Amino acid sequence: MFDPLGLICMIWWYMMLLRPLHADIQCMEYAQESPLTNVNMDWRKMELSWESSRNFSEYKCTITDRDMEYIDIKAYSPLCNFSVGVHIPLHKGVFFIIEVPNTNISKQCTFLPGGMNGSAIENFSCVIYNIFLMNCTWQAGRDAPADTQYFLYWQKSREDNQMECKLYIKDENSRNMGCIFQNVSIGTEKAYFLVNGSSKDSLIQFYDEYIDLYKIEILTAPLNVAAHCTRDSAGCIITWHPPLTSNNEKAKCFEYEISIQNKDEPNKEKNPPHVRNNRYEFQNYNEKKRYTLRIRARGKNCLVSKNWGEWSEPIEFGRGEDYFIFVILFLTALGTISITLLLYCLFKRYCSFKSIFPPIPQPRDKFNADEDIQTEYVSLPTKSHTEEVARIEE
Repeated sequence: MFDPLGLICMIWWYMMLLRPLHADIQCMEYAQESPLTNVNMDWRKMELSWESSRNFSEYKCTITDRDMEYIDIKAYSPLCNFSVGVHIPLHKGVFFIIEVPNTNISKQCTFLPGGMNGSAIENFSCVIYNIFLMNCTWQAGRDAPADTQYFLYWQKSREDNQMECKLYIKDENSRNMGCIFQNVSIGTEKAYFLVNGSSKDSLIQFYDEYIDLYKIEILTAPLNVAAHCTRDSAGCIITWHPPLTSNNEKAKCFEYEISIQNKDEPNKEKNPPHVRNNRYEFQNYNEKKRYTLRIRARGKNCLVSKNWGEWSEPIEFGRGEDYFIFVILFLTALGTISITLLLYCLFKRYCSFKSIFPPIPQPRDKFNADEDIQTEYVSLPTKSHTEEVARIEE
């Protein structure tokens, strides 16, 4: 490899700027003819090969990506295999060098994806959920022609066959903007994703990426969450089972967050405990309180996503105070008093008891009828008379 490496990289990127976009591989040529010719790269197998007009016992190969991260290996034939530990996306461009140690013989080549600038997809992301489903989405290139159609391919590992999406997600213009994969399993190798495009107007740039599938999994909730409460000092014993994953990791691979909230004070919990086993003792248990319990998980020291997964369905435990009957009785009494006062006010405002309840006439007493008549008669006015007495004398 030439020294310094930084100078070589500067020359490489300068060549990339001048390189036609439709070219794949271009190698630097010098006045002196190099014995290394016909350089080729199998990108799926990450194998760099060439031909040599002279027999050399040893070669050195270096591959560098755009972020200046490089890998160099030794080879004893015109073939360098970078398949172990090298996962370099190609859409950014790749620079590689073939050298013959202890000589000045070398070959420097660059790879640039062809196509129209700004036509490749953007914001590519994938997520695994419900154990076996994977959803990938992207956005169309900002300068892609209107008729551009995209196609997604992926490989679980380099040993697996490349598969195209069978269930595309389309936008209102029937353009493929995502894909749903079924029966996905998580392996130990990085998966390779490739999205290319087609248009009748121009060549579309591709986009590729290597992804650790376990890192994009949304863990399901822990299973069989239960709380066993007693009145002794142990309080409540909370148990559960690990969440299900497609790679079937053991219980030791998870960390759990336990949320226990008092229903009377739901915002009081600040620092929920984290545990590594499947059992937790809740010592602040008060049987007169009512609690809500939820648990979620994330990976710890294993090939499991380190992001918190989904919460379990909330379960309640604890007896709690029976305030319901008191509330019902209070509301009933309050309602009765209110209705009584309302009726009283209405009666007083618009009605009287005499109009509502008139007096019942009494029957006349026949035994007192003459007395009444006599009384009336006596009470009539009478005329006064002068009584004259005549005496007759004998």
